[in-house]
Amino acid sequence: MFSYNYLCVFTLFKKEVLRFLKVGIQTVIGPAISSLLFLAVFSLALSRSVNQINNINLSEFIAPGLIMMTMLQNSFANAASSIGQSKFQGNIVDILMAPLSDFELATGYILGALARGLICGLVTFIGILFFVPLSVHSYFALFFYSIMGCFMMGSMGVMVGIWADKWDQQQGITNFIVLPLTFLSGTFYSISRLPEFWQNFALLNPFFYNIDGLRYAFIGHSDSQLLSGGAILMFLNICLFFLCYLMFKKGYKLKS
Repeated sequence: MFSYNYLCVFTLFKKEVLRFLKVGIQTVIGPAISSLLFLAVFSLALSRSVNQINNINLSEFIAPGLIMMTMLQNSFANAASSIGQSKFQGNIVDILMAPLSDFELATGYILGALARGLICGLVTFIGILFFVPLSVHSYFALFFYSIMGCFMMGSMGVMVGIWADKWDQQQGITNFIVLPLTFLSGTFYSISRLPEFWQNFALLNPFFYNIDGLRYAFIGHSDSQLLSGGAILMFLNICLFFLCYLMFKKGYKLKS
């Protein structure tokens, strides 16, 4: 019979949350400020030549993408850095020896990453409100795509944290995969303005569906079919979670 150790999962989750909150200026406030700088640069640089995108003010169009970008990057960074740090310092064994199943280990780490992503997104949203009059068009879409995006990147962060043998490998994934996919996902533009080839390329990018969905949550406009995008994200997250579970179960690069 399946049993679930809620207390131990919550303890691991609490450890993950306290870990990034102890350096909150770096892990929460810093990303929010970076997003505000992006907003300022693009608004000031493009406002004279591009006032609107799809009949929506430039700053209002960009802001939701920046919020989601912040959530995605920080969810990934939290899980990857936490597991990586434990591996490199040699104390990952303390976690593996705890009365936690492989399923519970994956759940605890991903929930911790999800928490950081949501907190960073909330702080970024509050900061943007001082400059852009954002309002929520769909609370369901806001909740759904925030959870889907943070869960996706938290799962990817767990996998990279387990796989990487040194910090350079983690940073390489961030610089050559996470950042490019984020910037090529319609954060600062509408894919409807791209040539057909690049539009089709964007539709293969799961980051796009998260950003497009959150943009719809705020401004009521999307560049894709929300139902198909949501289904893709749900299927992808199930697959990623299962892979995380398998990596813990097999002890891949965790057990000698």
